[in-house]
Amino acid sequence: WRSPSKKRRLCWFIMLEEGIMNCTVSHEIHQYLFCFVYIFVLLVGVPSNLYALYHAALQLKQKNELGVYLINLTVSDLLYLASLPLWLQYFFQDDDWRHREWLCQLCGFLLYENIYISIGFLCCISLDRYLAVVHPLRFTSLRSVSAACLFSAIIWLKEVAVGVVFFRHKELSKNPNNQSVCFEHYPMQPWEYPINYYRVTIGFMFPLAILLISYLCVLRAVGQSAGTQPDQKTRIRQLVSSTILIFLICFSPYHVFLLVRTVLERDCNFITGIFNYYHLALLLTSLNCVADPALYCFVSESARRGFSRAIFRPATRFLCCCLGNCSNERILGPCDLNGLNGSTGCQPSDVKRMPHGSDHC
Repeated sequence: WRSPSKKRRLCWFIMLEEGIMNCTVSHEIHQYLFCFVYIFVLLVGVPSNLYALYHAALQLKQKNELGVYLINLTVSDLLYLASLPLWLQYFFQDDDWRHREWLCQLCGFLLYENIYISIGFLCCISLDRYLAVVHPLRFTSLRSVSAACLFSAIIWLKEVAVGVVFFRHKELSKNPNNQSVCFEHYPMQPWEYPINYYRVTIGFMFPLAILLISYLCVLRAVGQSAGTQPDQKTRIRQLVSSTILIFLICFSPYHVFLLVRTVLERDCNFITGIFNYYHLALLLTSLNCVADPALYCFVSESARRGFSRAIFRPATRFLCCCLGNCSNERILGPCDLNGLNGSTGCQPSDVKRMPHGSDHC
């Protein structure tokens, strides 16, 4: 004979052991918002990251260690983007995974790999700019291409080692409707607690502290530097500020809700109330695949002009055509505006519309 509470606990453990999800949760947010955002991320992220990969290779060819970090950041984004068609198919089929379990594990691994590898390389970029600006004549060995390759290998190996944990557990489970759900455990399983605490502390809070400290030091050093040109100061500020902004917008909400779930989630009522907020925060992490290529606009003039021609101008013309305002004139993109008062001699007041093919104000 067992008490009712012991019976419920026994039933819960049996259901988890058999791969059956214990809680019934509405997945409507997946069918609508997730599909729309993932399609947008695919359409914008793939071409922009491929173009970013080309410019990162140019940086590497010039023996710029920053190119190593940017190449790795872009490769991580592209690997994640390659998994999005399978996630879209999963959502279109009402959250019913119809592929093999190892594909579910691989897609989940690429999702989390992209989050923490992106965080790692954003951290490396900020530290590299910190050393370049605050200590330009010291630690030169840490700012070499070989050192950047070593740090990149450490980041990849660390995240792959953590990701192996997922392949040791069953990630494909059945919900009460007999649908196969991928990477969704409700309530959270006990083996996930230590991994989540590791993610929040080592994977998020520690890099955030490094980013903020290096950001403040760079701002102070740039402001006090008399030998740095104004346009170089602006570009350094934009690069570091963009890194912090990407980090806070894309990754902070997810880790806040991940910590809340880990600490408080013990029953189905809790996950029912937090499910949409948690998944909305998870959705924000995918936007870093679109935001990361924008960093290249602050690395080199050629990348800035190239992104404007390849990404921003076509997008602007497309929007104009949708509004019924098509013409043979082209509109300056955001990266063009960053180049004002530069070698072209353009002034902000002169920039309105330019005849197609013209390079002058």
